[in-house]
Amino acid sequence: MPTDDYPDRPMTAPMDFMPRPSAAFAAAFSEHLDTAIKAAKDSDDAAYRSSTPTANRPAIGAGRLGNECLRAIAYEFHRAPKDGDRGFSGRLYRIFDRGHWGEEAMARYLRLAGFTLLTENAAGKQFRYDIAQYEDGKGRVKGMIDGVITAGPAMLRLPDGSGFAMRYPLMWENKELGSKSWKKLEKGGLRAYGGDYFPQVQMGMFHLGLAENPALFTCKNADTQEIYAELIPADPAFIQASIDKAVRVIATADPEELPRVAAKAADFRCKFCDYAARCWREPKPATPEAGAWSFGQ
Repeated sequence: MPTDDYPDRPMTAPMDFMPRPSAAFAAAFSEHLDTAIKAAKDSDDAAYRSSTPTANRPAIGAGRLGNECLRAIAYEFHRAPKDGDRGFSGRLYRIFDRGHWGEEAMARYLRLAGFTLLTENAAGKQFRYDIAQYEDGKGRVKGMIDGVITAGPAMLRLPDGSGFAMRYPLMWENKELGSKSWKKLEKGGLRAYGGDYFPQVQMGMFHLGLAENPALFTCKNADTQEIYAELIPADPAFIQASIDKAVRVIATADPEELPRVAAKAADFRCKFCDYAARCWREPKPATPEAGAWSFGQ
């Protein structure tokens, strides 16, 4: 519609400060899906635990030994309930799915590039290891790896003619991350990135007899599809420290026998812990047993 001052110029549409109806619908739709996903996943987990009594006994994933807080590891080892609002959400389950699909895609890319990759053992199961085993062979500390590369190109060459000699077999571990986390990984490498990934690689290499050659760690940027790759040599000192940490945790009867990582609940490391409220709760005053001697009697 033309204006009086500029008859040939259409009138600018008025600005709309109201939220878009589609945004509200998208939020409702996403919430509906996530509620259903969480209910289904939680139900599957509960059914597994009720039908498999050994699933509830003390155990921990080897990658969790990367946590610098011994008490937090022990809470997880002893299957302590997480703080009320710290369970897995539908969105987090979807992120896990993204990682599984990303792993399948990367395995396909590796095979297309000439690598011989095994992702299952002779029994058709994922490669796993168990430490400090129970009577049935399952571990108090346990872990799995994504695969083993048994053969492939002898050299990975750069455009200038230089390259990297490859040795086999080597362990393979893969992740998929959003751009922010991926850039942190790219900048500092796997060890500096922190979390579970470096311990997963180190413990897997050692306990599956694959520590002679560096492991191949790959990670795809979920947003840009860029690929990060790093050869990770075995670190015997780190492996031994992780095993020592596991021994301390396994020896506990109660997680609170072990120290916290921080002196105050406000420490940033505690803010992200699934057990912070439990860990920092006020201790209950001791109640003398009946017939026991106490001051004031």
